Amino acid sequence: MARQAEAEWKGDLKGGGGRVKLGSGAYEGNYSFATRFEDGTGANPEELVGAALAGCYSMALANSLAQAGFTATSVHTSANVHLGKDDIGFLINLIELTVTATVPNVDNATFQQHVDKTNIGCIIKRSLAAVPAIKVAATLK
Repeated sequence: MARQAEAEWKGDLKGGGGRVKLGSGAYEGNYSFATRFEDGTGANPEELVGAALAGCYSMALANSLAQAGFTATSVHTSANVHLGKDDIGFLINLIELTVTATVPNVDNATFQQHVDKTNIGCIIKRSLAAVPAIKVAATLK
């Protein structure tokens, strides 16, 4: 299985602009220097990475719990993706995930075990292994 996305950029870094599009058609939007490095309106690649990680993490945690017999009512994950700079250039140097879950009949220790399992097995998290730090704070409601 392969998923598809595309992007096109026109012009120079600061004056140019681009467009990103998901192969499914679920999202298409503009991006620019201002949306990526300032507070401009539009998308940016880092928030798309954050959305992918948050979506994958929520699904993987719900699956881990379900395999153990606990059906989550809700697993909500938000991602803060931080840009930093090293001697090579800009990079994502930290992603902070905040997870809030409602899972009937599970205690916090068991829940945290599934969080730990998800930290290892989440597909998108595994693909982001080059990110120096991905921190997860998970709360069971």
